[in-house]
Amino acid sequence: MTTLELFGFISAAIIGISLGLIGGGGSILTVPILVYLLHIEPVLATAYSLFIVGVSALIGSVDYARKGLVSYKTAVVFAVPAFIAVYLTRLLIVPMLPDVLFHIGNYAVTKDAAILLLFAFLMVFASISMIRDKKDKDADSNGEETDHFEPKFNFKMIILEGLVVGVLTGLVGAGGGFLIIPALVLFARLPMKLAVGTSLLIIAVKSLIGFIGDVQSGENIDWTFLMYFTGLAVVGIFIGSFFSKNINEKKIKKGFGWFVLAMGIFMIGKELM
Repeated sequence: MTTLELFGFISAAIIGISLGLIGGGGSILTVPILVYLLHIEPVLATAYSLFIVGVSALIGSVDYARKGLVSYKTAVVFAVPAFIAVYLTRLLIVPMLPDVLFHIGNYAVTKDAAILLLFAFLMVFASISMIRDKKDKDADSNGEETDHFEPKFNFKMIILEGLVVGVLTGLVGAGGGFLIIPALVLFARLPMKLAVGTSLLIIAVKSLIGFIGDVQSGENIDWTFLMYFTGLAVVGIFIGSFFSKNINEKKIKKGFGWFVLAMGIFMIGKELM
């Protein structure tokens, strides 16, 4: 095992630790780690990422569910179009994409490069949402109960957002929490903590359904590697959760956001060069 590969497996635990510390964001690093450290082909890396993100989000959602911070009704309404979109994207669209999408002058834009560039731009957008300061408008922080909260749906926008998130998830293998959480707050009127818990459940099921599309499309899955990597991420989640009570979440999240931004810019530069 090379030094890069060793660091790649260590990074699996780091992904989990970040998820345990700040409740999200860490999964955005999964594809870059798989591609640049473990030398996995980009399309296969997005498939692996769906499984890793799905299992990690599922574990995270259990903790929120225990606290009553998951709106199952909202999850069903939002998730159905997302499930359909991500499944069909992984089963049909991704396998159908040609190896070379188009040419710009003498530069051939390959499927792998396009997926990594799209992922890098999403990393930049996700990092901005982690870096910028937000005023806490969460009703939960003021002591308001969420157990009997009744969501109010803008069905057209929720369905549209679900389809968009599903296609993006299918293409790049990311959970899309930075898109789902604002949608739940804006279009279902969920308080922030309830939106975070609900988004984790949506991400978990959506990602795992997308991964099923990969399996059915005949993707060659290295199950031993995938289980090792996912297992390390899960261990990291428990470590992060253990230390999260004694760490300033906002500072950690902002620092992690800058790191994700740097990674996104690096990926854009590398793929364009």
